[in-house]
Amino acid sequence: MPTERLTITSPAGTELAGSLELPTGLVRGAALFAHCFTCTRQSRAAVHVARALAAEGIACLRFDFTGLGDSEGEFGRAGFATDVADLVAVGAYLHDRFAQPILLVGHSLGGAAVLAAADEIGLERIAAIATIAAPADVPHVLERIDGDLAAIRKDGEGAVTIGGRRFKLGREFIERVESVDLLAEVAALRCPLLFLHSPTDGLVGIEHASALFGAAKHPKSFVSLEGADHLLLDETNARFAASIIASWAHRYLPLRDDWPMPEEGVVVKNGHGKFGTEVHTATHRFIADEPHAVGGDDSGPTPYDLLLGALGTCTAMTMKMYADRKDWPLEGVSIHLTHDRDHAKDCDHCADPKTKVQSIERAITLTGDGLGEEQRARLIEIADMCPVHRTLEGELHVHSRAGPD
Repeated sequence: MPTERLTITSPAGTELAGSLELPTGLVRGAALFAHCFTCTRQSRAAVHVARALAAEGIACLRFDFTGLGDSEGEFGRAGFATDVADLVAVGAYLHDRFAQPILLVGHSLGGAAVLAAADEIGLERIAAIATIAAPADVPHVLERIDGDLAAIRKDGEGAVTIGGRRFKLGREFIERVESVDLLAEVAALRCPLLFLHSPTDGLVGIEHASALFGAAKHPKSFVSLEGADHLLLDETNARFAASIIASWAHRYLPLRDDWPMPEEGVVVKNGHGKFGTEVHTATHRFIADEPHAVGGDDSGPTPYDLLLGALGTCTAMTMKMYADRKDWPLEGVSIHLTHDRDHAKDCDHCADPKTKVQSIERAITLTGDGLGEEQRARLIEIADMCPVHRTLEGELHVHSRAGPD
């Protein structure tokens, strides 16, 4: 899916680097992802969750907190309060850009940050909040810091190691972290909440999820990420968490009025990306695209894939309908279709050798132990009688006109 690089100015005047994952088609809503402690917007969880949400029509902005990744500022002097201020600024940007309440998603300390920032962002601007492996008490994060915190409190500054990386930490950082009462903040929230946590999380125990869930008011939900590690390094676990959040969020990000659902026919609309196009029927929607090899985002089947799919599905349905009417023991139909764009060179019956002739090859496999040879042969004949087959081989006219603005 297409990714837009952007920067947002923090309240302190520093530039925050962000990556906005955009849906290939129309935008259902917008989400803000807050990464884990000392991570960046490039963490596996951030990337997988953001792109999974985009695949569901939810634009998702992942960004680097002050002093991390490509964002300006000093991490060691920022602290949790600065993370919250960053979220307020980025949340306001997203809300103004998409003109509707947004979804907040936070991982680890980023989860605690979105919970703490919700009130400042404005609950009227928030559709729902989801957290992954969030701590219930923010001071818990100090246990992950390897250094002499007492000396930093006394001297005002000192070197520490966090996750194998060296930072210079200031007294203000520690004081800001220690001053947060997250459970009280959660108890005051009045918006839908989803808590995802692994019972085998070795860094932030499952008891943190229990405390958050207990403090929260309904509507609230909990999902166990069984077997997942704290950072969601396994892609399968990251994608599972992302799919849960995306499905849950649909309830709170309803379809907008500009998403057409035609009473008849099909409506297609270009969205973001180079070729990606949204297809709407009266009851369904999906994406068509082109592969990476020709400059597309490969976010959906190609137009020719859809053409082959239309012929194949109609063929299978027609054969099944005929077998059912005859009460024949047809259990299933499998069809492999391929498209040849240069059939003319092998076409010995073409009137003009230079004519551009295309062909579709259709290999049909029938399953059903009780089917006789004559029945199988007749069903293969029926394949050529499906309505889409007849449309493709018949005299088809396509008329184009200007539609309404």
